[in-house]
Amino acid sequence: MTQQKTILRALAGETLPTPPIWMMRQAGRYLPEYRATRAEAGDFLKLCYNPELAAEVTLQPIRRYGFDAAILFADILLVPQALGSDLWFVTGEGPRLSTITEQSDFDKLVGKDDIHETLNPIYETVRILRRELPDETTLIGFAGMPWTVATYMIAGQGTKDQGPAHALKAENRPLFEAVMDRLTEATIEYLSKQIEAGAEVVKLFDSWAGSLNGEDFQKYAVEPARVITQALKERHPGIPVIGFPREAGDGYIGFAKATGVDCVALDNSVSPDWAAKHVQVDGCVQGNLASSHMVTGGQALVDETRKVVEAFKNGPHIFNLGHGITPDADPDNVQLMIDTVRGG
Repeated sequence: MTQQKTILRALAGETLPTPPIWMMRQAGRYLPEYRATRAEAGDFLKLCYNPELAAEVTLQPIRRYGFDAAILFADILLVPQALGSDLWFVTGEGPRLSTITEQSDFDKLVGKDDIHETLNPIYETVRILRRELPDETTLIGFAGMPWTVATYMIAGQGTKDQGPAHALKAENRPLFEAVMDRLTEATIEYLSKQIEAGAEVVKLFDSWAGSLNGEDFQKYAVEPARVITQALKERHPGIPVIGFPREAGDGYIGFAKATGVDCVALDNSVSPDWAAKHVQVDGCVQGNLASSHMVTGGQALVDETRKVVEAFKNGPHIFNLGHGITPDADPDNVQLMIDTVRGG
């Protein structure tokens, strides 16, 4: 059955008459059933670390929409927490972490082999999902990429320009690279455990890759993706990897060849026609409808969905948004998008 799953076929390079479809953040606050389960959990982190409830919210969009893949419900900042950073969420504002700005902060972190006690509930969620998902549904595991996760660890929160991380990179390169190396090692271990638990694909989210320029993009976005992908494929031959260097622009070109990922996920700052010409030539692409259409709907949603499908129809393609669906999205618009992809 595994080889018949449409997402795995696309990741293997097959051009399908109808692209498989899933959606970033498909388990989320736009769904009333998610909001109810999150209220039951108590808060976001408790939901992440409760395997039964985390599996439940992962399954909710599969039951409602029949997506071709489910993505594990977790958060990219669980890895720094497992490494020893303090992590909490401020309602309406987002995550907060203890900061790493000097060597003594870094020295408090644990090693890559000591993260699993904290992360074991995540692996249990994967095992539950592997048992409960429909046979035709692919299970995707994921992690944040070192640069993106490091920006939060250094600043203690999300920032518009990732300024604190860029400053540390400029002012104390050895400390910055120590953080990057520790995250690279931990990410390999974390994703390997997800695969052992039943993940069939893993996705690497580098949400802030676009703020890296020139040599820094190669060194801190491309190279970690290559190291992580190579290590996972050595341990788990055949495991497909999706890379998402968001807002990479021209950096999308050649990313698959440089890193070894099986698919490049695209944000909607690049056009489907451009990406088909410059990125899809190297293999599978994923994307890239603007998530704003999930809010506004209407004929524009139908037209833009058809445009994405048409642009990528001559090569392997997984339909998705260019970024995660937002809490103000209309669930009916998601159904309209799916019907358009599958029905023409």
